[in-house]
Amino acid sequence: MDDTLNIVKTIVIKEKRIVVGAEKVTEIIALLSGKTVGVVSNQSSLVGQVHLVDTLISSGVNVDRVFSPEHGFRGNADAGELVSNGIDKKTGLRIFSLYGKNKKPQDEQLKDLDVLVFDIQDVGVRFYTYISTLHYVMEACAENHIALIVLDRPNPNGHYIDGPILEKEQTSFVGMHPIPIVHGMTIAEYAKMINGEKWLKHGVTCDLTVVSCDNYTHDKVYSLPVPPSPNLRSDISIQLYPSLCLLEATTVTVGRGTDGPFERYGHPNFPETDFSFTPKSGPGSKNPKHKDVLCNGYNLNDSTYARMNQLDLSFVLNANKQLNGKLFVDRAKFFNLLAGNSTLLEQVELGMTEDEIRATWKDGLDQFSITRAKYLMYD
Repeated sequence: MDDTLNIVKTIVIKEKRIVVGAEKVTEIIALLSGKTVGVVSNQSSLVGQVHLVDTLISSGVNVDRVFSPEHGFRGNADAGELVSNGIDKKTGLRIFSLYGKNKKPQDEQLKDLDVLVFDIQDVGVRFYTYISTLHYVMEACAENHIALIVLDRPNPNGHYIDGPILEKEQTSFVGMHPIPIVHGMTIAEYAKMINGEKWLKHGVTCDLTVVSCDNYTHDKVYSLPVPPSPNLRSDISIQLYPSLCLLEATTVTVGRGTDGPFERYGHPNFPETDFSFTPKSGPGSKNPKHKDVLCNGYNLNDSTYARMNQLDLSFVLNANKQLNGKLFVDRAKFFNLLAGNSTLLEQVELGMTEDEIRATWKDGLDQFSITRAKYLMYD
């Protein structure tokens, strides 16, 4: 019995707390000393319970302006909602939106800056637009000879890769690079890949410095301390997001406007099930799909989805079956952008099984795995 207790104690001692890049304040201040700084951040950019911008200012760093991605600096805008430039009420700093028409920092917005700091919690999915923002920030820094420091954070979906590789014809803000839907990299590893694979315009590279995480590996379970966007509110929703988001490009709702977004899916025309919900207007979802209409559907909020190791295509296949093959009415183009090809839609409509569809991804995933390995920073 004593030996068993000693083994348990040893395991607990070795399981050290993950330290995210933003928490290495001394190292960051040394990199920023005497420089005029811009910060690319949102509500996930915390040092403990304090926002990174507030931490840097209180530490004497000359933070001059802020750039915010989709959902805004404080993270309360709807998906796809236009986020305007403005002034941060707490600090008085200028905020430049990097969502809407101005996805890339303009030259005049970068004037007189020495360095940009990028600190945003990602979830490791191709169509989650923070990595698209990263691309444009890196490109603008390279063109304006401004250094970029990326403060790394764990990827809650970093333990696997899956999905079709993006084809060039489907390039958009929800998919900019030839990677699978789930890429299995942290935001800093991904920045290194963007540089290394010469994905920036004209093959330029960014002057990149990474402040890495401590005590993190890709196999570690990481529970996000702050929702990375308004509708990813739980660990289960973050695990389900890569699979359920494909339904965003259909008439099926994934629970926006309810207390469980990305933990359910449904439709008014689904046959009656033992679970139903009614989307309502609210914070982070002002005009949800099927607003105020009862939707029959499926509740996925259980331990089955607490740790996923591959995409689950059963949701798309089942939804298509329930709607008698009319899943993609008027939204096929958007579905192809999310899928990264036009093949997946055709495969679903042809009635291929999940295993048959998955087999068509193998060669692309094998090649991506080789490329990805060059940029991984954690054992």
